[in-house]
Amino acid sequence: MAGIGAAHRLYSEGIKSVIYEKNSYYGGHAASFQSDGFIFDDGPHISFTKNERIQKLLAENVNHQYEAFQARPNNYWKGYWIKHPAQCNLYGLPDKTVVDILHDFIVAQTIEVGKIKNYKEWLFASFGKTFAEMFPMQYGEKFHTTAADNMTTEWIGPRLYQANLREVLIGALSPRTEDVHYVNQFRYPSQGGFISFFEPFTKKTNVRLNHELVELDIGDRKLKFANGTETHYDFLISSLPLPELIPMISAVPDNVLAASSKLACTTCVIVNIGIDRSDISKAHWTYFYDKDFVFTRLTFPHMQSSKNVPPGAGSIQAEIYYSNKFRPLNDQPESFINPVIRDLKRCGIIQENDKILFSDARLIPYANVIFDLERPNALSKIHAYLDDIGIFYCGRYGEWGYLWTDESFLSGESAAQKVIDLL
Repeated sequence: MAGIGAAHRLYSEGIKSVIYEKNSYYGGHAASFQSDGFIFDDGPHISFTKNERIQKLLAENVNHQYEAFQARPNNYWKGYWIKHPAQCNLYGLPDKTVVDILHDFIVAQTIEVGKIKNYKEWLFASFGKTFAEMFPMQYGEKFHTTAADNMTTEWIGPRLYQANLREVLIGALSPRTEDVHYVNQFRYPSQGGFISFFEPFTKKTNVRLNHELVELDIGDRKLKFANGTETHYDFLISSLPLPELIPMISAVPDNVLAASSKLACTTCVIVNIGIDRSDISKAHWTYFYDKDFVFTRLTFPHMQSSKNVPPGAGSIQAEIYYSNKFRPLNDQPESFINPVIRDLKRCGIIQENDKILFSDARLIPYANVIFDLERPNALSKIHAYLDDIGIFYCGRYGEWGYLWTDESFLSGESAAQKVIDLL
């Protein structure tokens, strides 16, 4: 999406561009795949941007044929289903758990906190020890694959709602609470999957599929691809993952190459399941905290569009996270299908008499950037080097940040603007 954002900005100035895509399809993580009447995206995707220009662009791209929803996320913890975010929706949990959370939350508000050095310290200061250890630290280790005390805090933004005492108390005493999650409304294309939002953008550039970059000669401004083709470039905007890009660059300094090896990113195994009924969940997505559940989060694509499934069917997408740096993946994606089905039955999402209509598994080598303690220093060296040699970077894996789809698009536009400013 960053590359498409860059191409869109260049097109608006009458500048021609070429996108080189290593896959046989375009879209990156915004891609959608159809099989046996089921459509699954490359990981969970919805549009919840508040940027009115982006909203308008995406709506026009699908001729205003999209579904609009009030988001309904929830949580599963030790057999309990509670509204999200958990910190202000404790109603229904065991009394002792609620009392311990409230006690520590109140105490945390009275403690003078010095400089926060890591994510764990931030969690303790924000929510108290009990809640921090039971919920975000458990989920975070499944999602980020590393401990909270090995993470920085600049990625947090609106992702963890900081409730005040009144909100926490209301949520502990009543099941009726305000919707305060950062995703409160979202849109999704009526048909064709998430990629439908972006198909018209590809008409504004020249997309060349099956072009995997293997070498970048900055002296001759030449790109070499795995299919044997070579080309020269005038300006280069890259959304490639930095650990992939840097080793391809001719004569890259050793310290920059070493820095690229320190960047961490999760690998995600996506397991897609289709069953013969649609009344699977009341929530659009669910967070799972328990370590003994293989998946970290579930989404339900049929709830985003009925055209994502055959008539009467339902669909489930499960996410399982690994990382080369902290939790290497040693199994094939297909080996997770049965454990996912097992755990879906354990929590009651799938019932014993449900018929499995579809199942597959996909590997996403680069999923979420891990904001571990080595990231800031390593990233500053890499970006300074790319700035020096005139390579413009964008997107989640070029900026090496926690960018959502709309932010990736804007990142591509920003990189393109830097090129425009030089012309």
